[in-house]
Amino acid sequence: MSEGKEVDKLHTMSDKEIQRLEIMTQLSKTQLTQAQAAEELSLSVRQVKRLWRSYIDHGAAGLIHKSRGKPSHNQVDPEVQQRAIDLLLEHYRDFGPTLATEKLLEVHGLRISDEKVRQIMIAEGLWKTRRKRKLQVFQMRERRAMFGELVQIDGSDFDWFEGRSPRCTLLVFVDDATGQLVELPFVPHESFNAYCEAAQHYFERYGKPRAFYSDKHGIFHPNNPGLTRGDGLTDFGRAMQELGIQIICANTPQAKGRVERANKTLQDRLAKELRLRGISTPEEANQWLPEYIQDFNQRFATAPRSSLDAHTPLTATDQLDRILCRKAQRTLSKNLTIQYDSTIYQIRVDRPAYAMKNAVVTVLESPKGEITILYKNQPLAFEVYHQQEKQVKVVPAKSIDFELRNAAKAHPPAVDHPWRKGFATPLSRRDAPTIGDILTLSE
Repeated sequence: MSEGKEVDKLHTMSDKEIQRLEIMTQLSKTQLTQAQAAEELSLSVRQVKRLWRSYIDHGAAGLIHKSRGKPSHNQVDPEVQQRAIDLLLEHYRDFGPTLATEKLLEVHGLRISDEKVRQIMIAEGLWKTRRKRKLQVFQMRERRAMFGELVQIDGSDFDWFEGRSPRCTLLVFVDDATGQLVELPFVPHESFNAYCEAAQHYFERYGKPRAFYSDKHGIFHPNNPGLTRGDGLTDFGRAMQELGIQIICANTPQAKGRVERANKTLQDRLAKELRLRGISTPEEANQWLPEYIQDFNQRFATAPRSSLDAHTPLTATDQLDRILCRKAQRTLSKNLTIQYDSTIYQIRVDRPAYAMKNAVVTVLESPKGEITILYKNQPLAFEVYHQQEKQVKVVPAKSIDFELRNAAKAHPPAVDHPWRKGFATPLSRRDAPTIGDILTLSE
């Protein structure tokens, strides 16, 4: 090794390579043994011997990594990168890097790492690095052990169709043990009827879970005791009690984080999938959603700790059409009439009227609005006798927007209504005084 030649050369070295150079210098001065050098560098003695031979042959340059300054063997081909940029700009401008990576592979057959896609999107101004949020510490709750042991339910009101269809709500049923989506329908808004129909589809597919975990929406929790039944249960709570399903209400959104995180993921991914597939109505989306649920569960669901299924099969006594409905008790008048929801119903029977006077009957209202009247669990024939005008309606806070939208559409103004023609103002009339006249009059 010639020290004179090394003086005129400049080398770019990392901290690790500088440390190796110092150790090799000490070895050349016999200040260290190779075993001691191996211990200092956390390497094997054989590796130190290789470094020493390279240092003897090439000096300090022999300790520099041979790939420095050379293009990486794993770099993306420029043509492939340009194609990815074109596709991102054309189809996936508002996508996140992970979802965009999946679509580039699934739709276009372009295999690029999500980190590379993220770098491309940042360079093209399609993605901004996010600041690390302040860490919030919440008490951890371990997942349930069995599938069907606890199902979290919630409604997500969102512009799912991005203006192509009126704003609506997605009901989300997530199994706590696995994170699987078990039911996912689009509905106009969160309501008792919507949850009943969704729950019936879920029960028919999987059976009855042990418990539902929800927020304190008025559908699940009696927020106004004066408007609830005497037993302190909502209609949905009464139905679940008859089926042997417990309802647990969370105090905070963080407590039911499983379904809240699913809502956020769906608002990002599902809305974009609907756009890519050209689906513009809730009816079309509901037909396609089973396919999406299967794909979502394959990507994000986890295996439960127990292989047992906690669902209970439906039995012959579980008459869902008579359980998943609104149910009220009424007493027949001497004319065999009852009143329910501002409507008077007249019972038609073959027996004398006095035989059923003051009899207690049960009124069932299905999610579709169909009325059934039972006496000793047998349906009675009836007809609508009189329907009163609509009274003041009690609406939950989450349903106000939906009710206002419907109220605006319920009474459209007539063709000759002044709202359609506009209102005439004094200054817009032909005979209105001019500004000069007004000034003259004021004088």
